[in-house]
Amino acid sequence: MSNWLLPEHLADVLPAEARHQEELRRSLLDLYRSYGFELVAPPLAEYLESLQAISGSPLNLRTNKLIDQLSGRTMGVRADMTPQVARIDAHLLNRPGVTRLCYCGSVLHARPESLLAQRERLQIGAEIYGYAGVEADIEIIRLALASVARAGVENSRLDLNLPAVGYALLKQDPILHRHAQYVLDLLSAKDNPGLLALTETFPGADAGVVQQLLSLTELYGQALPTLEKARQQLPQLPEIVHAFEQLQELIVAFSAHHLTLDLADMGSSYGYHTGVVFCVYAHGWHNAIVRGGRYDGIGKLYGRDRPATGFSLDLRVLAATAGAATQIQAIRAPWGTDPQLLAVIDELRNQGEVVLQCLPDEVPSSDEFVIQHQIVKAGDQWVVKPVSTASPTDS
Repeated sequence: MSNWLLPEHLADVLPAEARHQEELRRSLLDLYRSYGFELVAPPLAEYLESLQAISGSPLNLRTNKLIDQLSGRTMGVRADMTPQVARIDAHLLNRPGVTRLCYCGSVLHARPESLLAQRERLQIGAEIYGYAGVEADIEIIRLALASVARAGVENSRLDLNLPAVGYALLKQDPILHRHAQYVLDLLSAKDNPGLLALTETFPGADAGVVQQLLSLTELYGQALPTLEKARQQLPQLPEIVHAFEQLQELIVAFSAHHLTLDLADMGSSYGYHTGVVFCVYAHGWHNAIVRGGRYDGIGKLYGRDRPATGFSLDLRVLAATAGAATQIQAIRAPWGTDPQLLAVIDELRNQGEVVLQCLPDEVPSSDEFVIQHQIVKAGDQWVVKPVSTASPTDS
């Protein structure tokens, strides 16, 4: 095997694209700071008990394990940063009121989520802790939409759901409720054959509840018409009525956006969402750019029960969605130690220009920079001239 081959679903990021991602990272973190979010940076690896505090979650299967040579204990390489940030809020900051945190870092999946997915992601996101009201969800969704807009993505679509509707239907049947995660996965995938087979998969399961669950897979589309249709088709259980009231409030808050509902979407496959969930889609992309929602109670696993809501996205995906990286202009300078030449180079760099001082006999070759100007000596002065007009006698 060649030394330069990478494992499947892992990839290098080359210069122009890496710069594009870094510029977007800085821009988004500045955006989050303008909203009052504080930046945190949890470690890449932790003891497995901490990373897998959400017992039984599919997230556990995506966590890579290794042995800590200092302690002999098992560690995990994070597959998602949200539980880590919840741990920081609950255990380290321990503030009494509302806390806004943001983050950015690599995560690693043991297996890819799909054939097109990368196992290493550059996850960026924002979370609000300590506020249970829908107002926090609205602020988080606004910030998610602003993130996509900051990246230059146009005509994005916001998709909402409240999994409490599906949970309420499941609770009607103790048999199905015991296998909730399996059923919810079928719902999220809109696997109608799998849902139809539930009465055979789990003998004694209530066929009426199965039909109600099946109806959720058809309840998606434009927000208000879908909500009205759901009110007519689903049983008026207290949890469902309350969920519809919350969805109504969110629909009003985002009435200016292209807004849809998907009542079969049970949130991320990590299994920790407890309230409203949302996705942001854009034309030309096969999957959601942003995923988020409410996940009250994770902090309890770290010693402090706190309401929480947030979102995250893969910065690599967003950068690719926003368009290919473009070349930037650079100025070529000759090699030399002349103080006047170095002073000109320093001044240009301080002004934000890219100056490439070529080594002796170097022929510039770069995918990232396009050289349209160069520094040449005119008399006793170093000046900047377009490449096309520089005299061949200039040194």
